[in-house]
Order: sequence, then structure tokens, then C-alpha cells
Amino acid sequence: MRKKFIYIGMLALMPLFNSCADYLDVVPEGTATIDMAFHMRSEAIKYLATCYSYMPSHGNTTWDPALLGGDELCGQTESGRIDKDYALSLSRGGQSTANPLLDRWSDCYKALRDCNIFLENVASVPDLPAWERDLWIAEVKVLKAFYHFQLVQMYGPVPIIRENLSVDAGVDEVKVPRNTVDECFEYIEELLNEAIDMRSLPLQVYAPADELGRITLPIAHMIKAKVLTTAASPLFNGNNDQATLRNHDGTQLFNQTEDKQKWVKAANACKAAMDVCKEADLKLFQYTEGSSTMDSRYRLLLTLRRMFNERWNSEIIWANTNSRAGGGNTGLQQISTAKLNSDYKDAPEIRSLVGVALKVAETFYSSNGVPITEDKDWGYASKYEVRDIPRNDDKYTFYLEGGEVTARLNMDREPRFYAFLGFDRGAWHGQGRKETEQPFYLHARKGDTDGQASEAVGMGPLTGYWAKKLVYDGNALTAVNQYSCTEYPWPIYRLSDLYLLYAEAINEAYGPEGGLIGEENAVAESPFTYIDAVRERAGLKGVKESWNNYSNSPTKYTTQTGLRAIIQQERMIELAFEGIRFWDIRRWKTAPSLYQTPMQGWNMSQSRANYYYRSTVVYKQSFGVKDYFWPISNDNLLKNDNLVQNIGW
Repeated sequence: MRKKFIYIGMLALMPLFNSCADYLDVVPEGTATIDMAFHMRSEAIKYLATCYSYMPSHGNTTWDPALLGGDELCGQTESGRIDKDYALSLSRGGQSTANPLLDRWSDCYKALRDCNIFLENVASVPDLPAWERDLWIAEVKVLKAFYHFQLVQMYGPVPIIRENLSVDAGVDEVKVPRNTVDECFEYIEELLNEAIDMRSLPLQVYAPADELGRITLPIAHMIKAKVLTTAASPLFNGNNDQATLRNHDGTQLFNQTEDKQKWVKAANACKAAMDVCKEADLKLFQYTEGSSTMDSRYRLLLTLRRMFNERWNSEIIWANTNSRAGGGNTGLQQISTAKLNSDYKDAPEIRSLVGVALKVAETFYSSNGVPITEDKDWGYASKYEVRDIPRNDDKYTFYLEGGEVTARLNMDREPRFYAFLGFDRGAWHGQGRKETEQPFYLHARKGDTDGQASEAVGMGPLTGYWAKKLVYDGNALTAVNQYSCTEYPWPIYRLSDLYLLYAEAINEAYGPEGGLIGEENAVAESPFTYIDAVRERAGLKGVKESWNNYSNSPTKYTTQTGLRAIIQQERMIELAFEGIRFWDIRRWKTAPSLYQTPMQGWNMSQSRANYYYRSTVVYKQSFGVKDYFWPISNDNLLKNDNLVQNIGW
């Protein structure tokens, strides 16, 4: 089982997995039709594809709450901006019980129903080999676990669906109450263990290429690591804010006492996932193409850009083939990029619909690898001051436009700042320019190529920062109305996410000194091993060296609380704009304090630098206890009076 193997005889899956329209209606309601759906392999595989079809719309600015629904990215709907404002309304406190925004309740339960139908019937397919039947069963069990996890993240404790009710079930049987949050996590873990223990999932899917995105053993282990880390986090582990959430019979749905052993379980799950990923030859991505004379700084910038948006690179554990980041007027890359080329200043294809919050730009480290609030040499008090960018200064080569001016905030920052963010007078590599050519420099003040063209709302950028990380560097604006765009399936989980989850779990379970990990053949593990691996790939020194030499809090990493803050900031930087922060700040219960800082950017209505570089509020946000979870819709509460509403709704 531990060797790689190739799926065979399943070429028909490409249209099934890449286009919902082809197969969502293959299995109409009704027992007779279900029997037909499993009477041969060629029909059963369509039902397998249907189980995959309920995957969330990752990376979709309208439907993914973790992008514009949080405090990281912002947008506007007026005058040709984001088409629908569901996520934006969520970020501004527009949630309601009458018609909940981005409600996944019904879709997830439909998904669970179809997963159960598949599991109940797949054994009856006469021409399905035993090895393939077991493979499909394992895949669907993982999907079933994932959909339950989606529900718990959004709604908290939910009714568990172990199996579908019979068609003659009575009304009382249908009206099921919510399970406790611990029962939910235990069941999700049970499903994942069952799938893993079947020993049918492959280490890799690499041929045919159209099957990439299907469940593998590393994916199952990664989901388990994420699930158990979430279960151990403050939102779900001893959450006294949820003490009053009880079923009608008085059952308390959230545990009220923190259980440190949950962090031990999470660390063990992360260790198992790490081992499997290593066996599958997954590794932190490094850009190795280009000439042998390529400057190491340029190579690093390409590494940091492509580690997220290069398709199926070496650290992608799972990417969602149903969610592709592409172009086409409202495609994510097209609304996240800048025009750059003054020859095409009036290009309607590039619309700058998404802006990065100023506070996120401040989150990135200084060039010394520590927070700018702690760097004893950086000068945080002058962060918004306008500074000259020296000409021909090798220090700023590849990062800033010499001879211009910019804010102190944009100078002397870590490589990820320059790889992930586009900003005024900052370099934007790619977009048709080769490594030997001068890069484009983004000009974002009013009247500039990438600035506001007029006072009208909807013209030009929002905050002065672009999410460059989301844009493949090979894309190019080649004519006023032609944008060449390389699509990529949205990465759900990357290896650096797992590294930092593991470091977090080790610190929470054992503290900065680490401990013995693994239920069998226990090994000593240090959290710094995995934080430093991510930092090294980002061009930074390790935590201890950086804090010892440059931080005004040099002992911060020696305490569990201090290292927790370091790990959390590392995650918010490394995984920026990937839809991770939204869920992380909820499970950490840090969202209320972070939301106190409003969405801010530079003053985009100004053309002069000393006026442009002034922080300006785009809109304000708020976050309370009720915002940790979605409300259950009034309609669902009426249908099932055994359900209780979440706190605050």
C-alpha cells in the first residue's frame, strides 16, 4: 500500500470532475433510479463524481467567506466591482437568520446524503474490482468527514449523519437534535481513521493528470491534522462563551473545561501527516527553472509567488479542481492584478477589485525577520513617513523603484512582503518581462497607470495594496482588451500549512522545548524545526537568531505564550490570502481584537506622495460572540423544532 500507484481505467473522470453540469443530474430522486445508478461501474463512477461536486467554492470572491468575508481583503460592489456582495456583506456585519449569507447547511447535508447513498450501494456494482471498490469507499468516507468538518467550522455542533434515514421514517426520527461539539469531532476522526485503515488510498495521483485532486493518503492525514488541531483550539476546547448553548433537553453542546490532551492528539496527527507527506515525496517548493546566473533574490521571489499558484507543485497536498483561479472579467487573478503597463492604461480587463488591508501589510516582518513593532532598528513610529528610494542601491534591487519615493512601511521588509504584495513604486516581476529585463513598477497614486482615474467610486484600487500572491507571474496584459491568464486549481492545503500546524500543536502540548511525539516509536520534536523550515524558505533566519539579534523582546520565544504569538503571526504571513486566516483567527478566538482595526488603506484620491501615504478608513468592522458561527436559518428551525439556534441569533 505504501508505494505509489497509478489509477487506471478511469479516464472518463476528467469531464466529471471538471464540469458540474455534466453529471449533477445523473442521479434523480427515487429508489429505482438509485438502483440503476449502481448497476454497472460506468454509472457508479458518476455518483462518485457527484460526491465530489459539493466541494466548497474555494477562492471565489462571491462564494468563499474566507476571502472577502474576513478582515484580510476588501472590495466594493459599486460601478463594476465584485459582482455579488455576499462575502462583503458578511465582513460588514450583514449576516441574518432569515436568509443567512453564504449558507452551506443544505448543500452539506445534501452532500452527506449522497455520500451515504454511495456507501450503501457501491458494493452492489457487479463489474467493480474489489481494490477499486475499497478505494472509492475510502475516498467517500474522507469526503463525508470533510463535509462534516465544514459544517462544524461554520455552525459549531451540528447533527451527525451516520446513515440516511429510511424512506418510511417518522416525523420524530427526522427531527434530530444537534450533537455535542466533541461528538462531532470524534465522528469526523472516526471516519478519517476508517478511510486510512482501509489501506486503499494512494500516496500520489499522478497519472492520468485529469484525476489530480482526488483523495490521497496525504490528504486524509492532512484533514485529520487540521480537524484535531481545530478541535484542540480555544474556540472548541473549553469555550465558556458558548456555555448557554444547549439542546432543548439541557444537553450542553460545548465542553467547558480545556483538555490539554487534545493538543497531544493533534501533535500526533500532525506527525503522522508529516511522515506520510514525506513518503509521498512532498516538499517545500523551490523554483529551480531559469538560467544558472539568475540572481538569488529574484529566484526567491519566484519561489514565494509560485509556491501557491503553480499548479500541482511539490508542496500542494490538496487542490480543489472544482475551484479554478482564472481570468475572464471577474476571475480572481484578473480582479487581483494591476495594469502595470502604461501602454494599456485604459484596459477594461484589469479592474483592481480586491484590496489588501493596511493592517495586513503591517503584519509582515521587517527584513530582520521580526515584527516591525518589535524590531529595535526599524523605527515603527515612522511607518507612514515618506522616504526616498535611493537610485542604484543594491539593497532595494528587485523590490523598489529607485529614484522614487514611498512610505517607510514599504522599505526594509521581508521577501514575502515583496512577493505577496503589489504597491505604489514596488516592483512587479513577470507580466511578460523576463528575468534580464527591468520589471514593471506599480504606480498607484491618483492619475497614475494603476491609480484612481477619477473621484467616482469604482474607479481604481481600494487600499493601495494588491494581492499579488494570487496572480501567476506568467500572466500578461498583451493588448488593451487581452489578458493572458494561466489558471490553477485552488490549493486547499499546502505543506507549509502542515509545518506550522505541527509547530503550533507541539508548543501547545509541550511548550517551546518540545516533547515526545507519536503513539509508537516516539521521537523528540521541537517546534522551531518546522517554523524555521518555513522561514528559511522565505529567506529569513531562524526564530531564535532573529529574536536574539533584532527584537526588543529577545526572550519572547522562550515562553509558550510568546511562541504562540510568533507561530500565529507566521501563519498569517505565510498563508496570507489563501482563505486560512479567516478560520484561524476564529479558532484562536483572536478575531474580536483584530476586527477592532478597521479596513484601511492609503488615500487613493491623492496624487502627491505626502498626501497619498496617509491611512484612510475604507470601512469599519465589528466582531462579537455571535459572529464565530453562522446562524441556522429560520426556515430550517421551523422544519426541525429540535434544533436550537446559535448564540446571539
